[in-house]
Amino acid sequence: MVTDDAVTALIEASDLAGLLRHIDGICSRRAWDELIDLRDRCEEAVERGKQVWAVAQFAEYRLALEAPGEVAASVMDDGRGRFALGPLWEVAASSHPWEDLEPHLTVPTVRAMVAHERSIRGDEVREAEIDPQILGIPVAIQSWEPAYPVAEYKSDRAAFPDDIHEIAMEWVELSDAAPIQPEDSVTDVMLDLVKPWWEDSQGKAEVATVDGTIEQAIRSLGPHRIRMTEVTPAQAMEAMAWAGASGGGYGRRRGTPAGRAGAWWVVLEALGYDEVPDHVAQLGDEARELRWVLWDPGDRIGGWNLYLGVEDATDGVAWVISAVDAA
Repeated sequence: MVTDDAVTALIEASDLAGLLRHIDGICSRRAWDELIDLRDRCEEAVERGKQVWAVAQFAEYRLALEAPGEVAASVMDDGRGRFALGPLWEVAASSHPWEDLEPHLTVPTVRAMVAHERSIRGDEVREAEIDPQILGIPVAIQSWEPAYPVAEYKSDRAAFPDDIHEIAMEWVELSDAAPIQPEDSVTDVMLDLVKPWWEDSQGKAEVATVDGTIEQAIRSLGPHRIRMTEVTPAQAMEAMAWAGASGGGYGRRRGTPAGRAGAWWVVLEALGYDEVPDHVAQLGDEARELRWVLWDPGDRIGGWNLYLGVEDATDGVAWVISAVDAA
């Protein structure tokens, strides 16, 4: 066991490797009070100019991931873990069931995000246990939704879903474009899906609304030839949730519940709803009346990308998004 004087020496020397080894030892002994003390001491040292902020962040990450529910919940206040591998509430929710965390979650936004994450992972969470206005969608997964891909957090790394919407496509030659109409509520929520890509990273996104078809909408963005395939609403939601959960190359990850909520709002707005209707069980049937397409320009550069189209043939309107961010 490393002595207190030895820990002080590691902090004063900003010995990151030594401090990280010390954290591994603390976690193996499950000495969580000791890890909290080390976190606090590192945070104090940062105020004195010591370069140990990463150690403090890593200590909180390990507390969220491995400590008992009460301790894990204590590090999930809004704003903490800015440079962790993922949002600390998502880290904790990846390894703790709802019943272990629920009694200790007092911040409404954190409580709601954890509840939605645990619901996505299979726990039963009651609507009455959270503020329904935080994300504005049901916490319970509906039968018409996909199985959303989730992040996997380990003691020294994180694994995020990659290219989950990669499916076979066929080349399509595009003909005439339709005039782009003013952006509307559907294109607004499409852009919100990838906001960190172009606001906090180096990506870009374009959307288009046209009175016409998906093909005409895509052509209005410039491409003459694309790859495309029609998909189910569930497949479209999976792709949208994946994009909405991500922070892109340099933005902060928002987490799967945020991605799922973004996908829900694209579906709702495309169906003409400005709030979740009472008949949520039937929304899947309504969504299947729309045409959903995944496409790409055929020259993908990897990284993060979302090329999606939705068309309401009854009203003769289509919406598309072209978004990409590269590491």
